[in-house]
Amino acid sequence: MATAAAALSLLPVSLRRPLTSFSKKGNGGRNGIKVFAVFGKEERGSLEKRSTWEAIFDVEDPRPRVPHFKGKLLDMNQALEVAMFDIQYCDWRARQDLLSIMLLHEKVVDVLNPLAREFKSVGTMKKELAELQEDLAQAHREVHISEARVGAALDKLAYMEKLVNERLLDDRRSDQFNSEAQSPSISSSSIETSQNKLPRRGLNVSGPVKSYHSNLKNFWYPVAFSSDLKDDTMIPIDIFEEPWVVFRGKDGQPGCVQNTCAHRACPLHLGSVTEGRIQCPYHGWEYSTDGKCEKMPSTKLLNVRIRSLQCFEQEGMVWIWPGEAPPMATIPSLKPPPGFKVHAEIVMELPIEHGLLLDNLLDLAHAPFTHTSTFAKGWSVPSLVKFLTPASGMQGYWDPYPIDMEFRPPCIVFSTIGISKPGKLKGKTTRQCSTHLHQLHVCLPSSRQKTRLLYRMSLDFAPFLKNIPFMHLLWRHFAEKVLNEDLRLVIGQQERMLNGDNVWNLPVSYDKLGIRYRRWRDTLERGAKQLPSTKQDEYL
Repeated sequence: MATAAAALSLLPVSLRRPLTSFSKKGNGGRNGIKVFAVFGKEERGSLEKRSTWEAIFDVEDPRPRVPHFKGKLLDMNQALEVAMFDIQYCDWRARQDLLSIMLLHEKVVDVLNPLAREFKSVGTMKKELAELQEDLAQAHREVHISEARVGAALDKLAYMEKLVNERLLDDRRSDQFNSEAQSPSISSSSIETSQNKLPRRGLNVSGPVKSYHSNLKNFWYPVAFSSDLKDDTMIPIDIFEEPWVVFRGKDGQPGCVQNTCAHRACPLHLGSVTEGRIQCPYHGWEYSTDGKCEKMPSTKLLNVRIRSLQCFEQEGMVWIWPGEAPPMATIPSLKPPPGFKVHAEIVMELPIEHGLLLDNLLDLAHAPFTHTSTFAKGWSVPSLVKFLTPASGMQGYWDPYPIDMEFRPPCIVFSTIGISKPGKLKGKTTRQCSTHLHQLHVCLPSSRQKTRLLYRMSLDFAPFLKNIPFMHLLWRHFAEKVLNEDLRLVIGQQERMLNGDNVWNLPVSYDKLGIRYRRWRDTLERGAKQLPSTKQDEYL
């Protein structure tokens, strides 16, 4: 592992050779000007041109040697073989990406060569350079993808190392236990006592929900679907226990201002939108999207302004920044994967704290017990449910269910579900299913006992469903039915939590993703600079 990583890190340095030069006179050059070219010119022969560096890239493509194993589970040696193949492939792929960039740079030098300029027009050279620039940008993107592949492969090796260490530790404990059990000096009661002393790291999520930490506010939050925000409509929202209202200005762009008139504290969403301004229904004061009062009927116009938030629209969603820190320069993408079409966008206001809702969404093991009349009808109860994930990160896939899942800070859950026949999900992976359903859940913290849920459902099949009248009502009915199966349980959890019960008292193996979310949030609210180590959930 270290050798491969070192080789990858040294590749760019090893390619920095001095530029070779040569001069031509007469018709081929002007006044004996020296012409520089990377790795020599074409006429010196391709073999000579590549002789000094082709060995670096002359690595056999490992893909024909990809290991194949029967069954879904691998033993330790097979897993190690797969991990080694991943490293070999990452090494080969990174070399190919770097080679592409070098060859493109060489073409740029050829285009800019003074000798070549004598035979090409400026327009032709501009066109060639524009095309090369596009190719270079794509090549650099491929390099970044290679970097991500290397990171994932290293994570996998680290995870395997952890598994090996755990196996060795379990074997040592088993040997120790057997030797102690055979010793007449150790009683069964002392063995029971020692087992009870084994540490089990739980979480303390109990009592009234604390006030939201300012660090949790320093994120972009999607608060509405663009399709719901017409030119003459308003959308009132609560976030972090503050009332806001979203509407479109004169330019059609969305804005977000406090949902309270500066005059007599009347809720502005009870009014109307007039010429891109929101009008208070009490005395007609009108505010623009930046919060400035631009009209005061029946009195002298004063310099009045209400609070406003940074507000942008991207990919069919309206986003706000409620924090005190400067907004991040980029807004994350929430688009469904390629090949999927959006079929439903639903907004619900729920009487539960958003953390409890996220706990529920990040848990699939409850499905065959809770959702027996909806999507999990007919599911058998597996002997073991696991969430498999890299050693770091908050994404992975469920076993034995064909479902991939990811938590994305601060309050977003993605899931891709492979659709199979009811009761026949076991043993399939998401990729083995031919049709899929993709879900986006955004859990906005309206207050300490209220969540605004944005739900988007996409399919990679049956596009004709979008054209069926009233289909959106059917999707909403189904979504509400599924959610109600959860709500009756989570509302009960919330009541007991507020009375002091711990809702995360005894986490087990399938709670891994929920535990990582809770530790991420705890770390954020404590102001720590680094996210928690996943070594803390080794017992899961």
